[in-house]
Amino acid sequence: MTPLSADASTDTTAGASTEATTEAQSSRPRVEGHREREILDATLDVLAEVGYDRLTMDAVAQRAKASKATLYRRWSTKQALVVDSVCSQKSSAPVPDTGSLRGDLMALHCELGGFRDSRNLAVLAAVVTAMARDEEFAETYRRDFIGPKIAAARVIFDRALERGEVAEGVDVSLLAPALPGIVLHRVFLMGEEATPELIAHVIDQIIIPATTCPHLPTASSHELTETHPHAEHEGTS
Repeated sequence: MTPLSADASTDTTAGASTEATTEAQSSRPRVEGHREREILDATLDVLAEVGYDRLTMDAVAQRAKASKATLYRRWSTKQALVVDSVCSQKSSAPVPDTGSLRGDLMALHCELGGFRDSRNLAVLAAVVTAMARDEEFAETYRRDFIGPKIAAARVIFDRALERGEVAEGVDVSLLAPALPGIVLHRVFLMGEEATPELIAHVIDQIIIPATTCPHLPTASSHELTETHPHAEHEGTS
C-alpha cells in the first residue's frame, strides 16, 4: 500500500474536521417555540432599559439565561435580533372588515392602546432612536414592521373607496398613516394615553371628515401667486 503524503494526510484531516463541524452545527437544536419567545421578550426588556445603542448580545443572553452561541445560532446580528423582537409584538389577526371605514380603523388601531404600557413606550423610543442612527436597521424595520401596517391600512381605505366612503381626490397614501401619527404625537409629545376614546375622537374629528369632504388638487406656489398676487408681498412685509 502506498503511504499518504503529509499534505494529503493534512487535507484529509482538515476535510473530516470541517464535515464534523458542519454536522455538529446542523445537529444543534434550533431556537424556536417557547425558548424563542423567552429570548425575544428578554431582548425587549433590555432594549427598553438601555436603548438600542447599549444593547448587546451578552446582555440579552444573560437576561434570557442563554449562551451567546444560542443567540448567534438564530440571529447573526444585534439588528436582526431587535427587529425580530419588535416584530414579534405585531398582531397576526387578519385585516379588519367590519363593513365601515370607522369600524375597520377602530379595530386596526386600538392596538395602539398598548402604548399605555411603559415598556412598550420605551421600546418604541429606542426604535426611533435606532432608526435615526442605523440606516440598515431603519430599512429593515420599515420593511418588516411598518410595511405590513401600511399595507393593512391601504386595504381598509381601498375598501372604503369602493363603498363610496372616501371622496374622489383624497390622497389615501397621505391620509392612511395620519391616525397613528396623530395618536403617537399626543402620546410622546403631549403625555396623553392612547385610549380607545382618544383613537375614536381622532377618527371622528379628523380622519372621517377628511375622507368625505371634496378635495381639489393641491395648488402650486405659482398658482397661489397668480390667484393672490399680493400674498408674496404681504408675507415679506
